[in-house]
Amino acid sequence: EKLFQNAKEIVSSYPEYQYYFGVVKGMAYGHGMHVVNSLVRGGVNYLAVATLEEAVKVREFNKEIPILCLEPISLDFLDDAIRYRVTLTVDSISYFEALNALCPKEKVLVHIKLDTGMNRLGIKEREKVEKLFAAARHENVVIEGIYTHLATAGVSDFFCEKQVQTFEELTKNIDLSKIPIVHLGRSLTLVHQKKPSFVNGIRLGICMYGFAQSIPSPTGLRKIKRDILLKLGKIPNAILENKLKLQTAFSLYSEVIAVKKVKKGEFVGYGATFIAERDMNVATLAIGYYDGMKDTMKHVLVGGKKCRIVGSLCVDMTCVEVPDGVSVGDVAEIFGENLSVRSAAREANVSAYKLLTGITSRVPRCYGDEEFYL
Repeated sequence: EKLFQNAKEIVSSYPEYQYYFGVVKGMAYGHGMHVVNSLVRGGVNYLAVATLEEAVKVREFNKEIPILCLEPISLDFLDDAIRYRVTLTVDSISYFEALNALCPKEKVLVHIKLDTGMNRLGIKEREKVEKLFAAARHENVVIEGIYTHLATAGVSDFFCEKQVQTFEELTKNIDLSKIPIVHLGRSLTLVHQKKPSFVNGIRLGICMYGFAQSIPSPTGLRKIKRDILLKLGKIPNAILENKLKLQTAFSLYSEVIAVKKVKKGEFVGYGATFIAERDMNVATLAIGYYDGMKDTMKHVLVGGKKCRIVGSLCVDMTCVEVPDGVSVGDVAEIFGENLSVRSAAREANVSAYKLLTGITSRVPRCYGDEEFYL
């Protein structure tokens, strides 16, 4: 329900787009593909994944919605891509030529990926872009879209604006109005940059999962520096804050499986890296780094109280210092209702995206009264 409300809030707040891509790579940012229909009900009308395998997983829950694979799929698996109706990313002329040479018997939708500065995937030379569009193609290979990926928010840097300009340069001799879908932006640029006139699609990632991406107005020296850069025309006048009302839906819990009395001077965990500085109670939790815990995490909540993580993390277990009264079976909150994802991520010195996508498939996902193993 929270993800449905998030999608609805975003679409209604930014109604100027025609296509809203719900990015569900990384198993829907760790939430599990079970959530895709909540996003669709909220207004998402296209999904985006990283791999063919993820697309196949989506099809278990939704047979109809179009799916774009953001990474090129090996053409050895073209038949599977067609069977599951996956839109292909074309990131090079050679890939495009090979696809056409296969003479697919059924229609294949493709989106052309341009490299406007990130130097990951895509075509970065204008002549190659023009050559691709000028080349003859099989009647079943249909160019449905064209896109790029923006590296920054463009709030205090010029890279975002430069990438948009590069996209325009690469496509200056291409009639974008004849391409059904043009998408450049993502969550971060959705809220900080105005929609370019030639764009009709937006890719929604972390914002769907409860992060509004708002940047507080700078104060003090940061404000002075920004004002100077704006006056000199060194950075664009980006939108800093937004009024999106979003909710996080992911909570992570474990349980206490053992409690030990540890005396001052005794150690806890591998390498004897933690030496007890006083007599204490140490609880072992049934969760470790294979489940998504980070070495940089410092605290969890047990019995509603903030408890320090002690000793090195294990594959399957984590040790924490706990107060008197904690016993086997007590619930430990890694993040959730009382310790937010954002707070846990900040303390662990990782992004919320990395924290959420690090929760592995071994951890069961519970949706209401239902429980699923990914």
